[in-house]
Amino acid sequence: MTIRHHFVDEAGDTTLFGRHGKVLVGTDQTSRFFIVGRLEVDDVPALEADVAALRAQLISDPLLKAVPSMRSDAGKTALFFHAKDDVPEVRHAVFKLLLQHDIRLSAVVKEKHHLLADVRGHEAANPKYRYKADGHEIYDDLIARLFGRFGEFGAKRHVTFAVRGSKPRTVALNTVLDNIDRGFEGDFGFSPHGHTVVHSGYPSASAGLQACDYLLWALQRFYERNEERYLHAMWPKFARVLDLDAPAPKTKGKPVHGGVEFNEKHPLTLESRAGVWDKDREI
Repeated sequence: MTIRHHFVDEAGDTTLFGRHGKVLVGTDQTSRFFIVGRLEVDDVPALEADVAALRAQLISDPLLKAVPSMRSDAGKTALFFHAKDDVPEVRHAVFKLLLQHDIRLSAVVKEKHHLLADVRGHEAANPKYRYKADGHEIYDDLIARLFGRFGEFGAKRHVTFAVRGSKPRTVALNTVLDNIDRGFEGDFGFSPHGHTVVHSGYPSASAGLQACDYLLWALQRFYERNEERYLHAMWPKFARVLDLDAPAPKTKGKPVHGGVEFNEKHPLTLESRAGVWDKDREI
């Protein structure tokens, strides 16, 4: 049976409130969107080898030796690729490498002022409800949507989740995936795929997570900075993006129930997704 390798990471943050319950959504202290993404990699060893070779090549490049993030003691590019920390020359090289590999990203996007409205609704319905700062609640919800809507059939799965916070949540995330499978089996009477193995890992030890980070960074730049060029260049490596709060013309600009899916036939562009942000925020 075929084994599919998935690598899962996030972009943006889950922060809604600051000290004393002050709302931070809409300020420059937090992201406007929260995104989770799942990268499917056809040939993991080949990607790992190419990522390691590129990093070695860039570290030895005399034009980059003076760049602070290239020093081994900085704990950044010299150890692993991370789009936010890498200089433009490095980003360009990494994106070119990723275009050569058979990888596909699926993502789910949540606009945080809609998330804030959901939280306020929960608080009104249950006075004891509190939104937890760790953001695991919204993360798990988006992961369920990501794997529930964008599943595959007849394959074993190895899923590596980037560690959130100070420790892995392997058991909790495995439960999320198990619940999806049980729901599918209850509806259709059979399992959608073979056995699933869940791992938690750090990008420094995973080329798949580094690649996922790069594609999510391109997607985040589109949403947070109104910057389309990275997403446009890498769009062939995107399978689909589910935007839970995208306005649609048929609903007079209101979000569509279940979200809007962008894919090969319906690309994500500034024209097709009105209302993305344009603030000058470092990401």
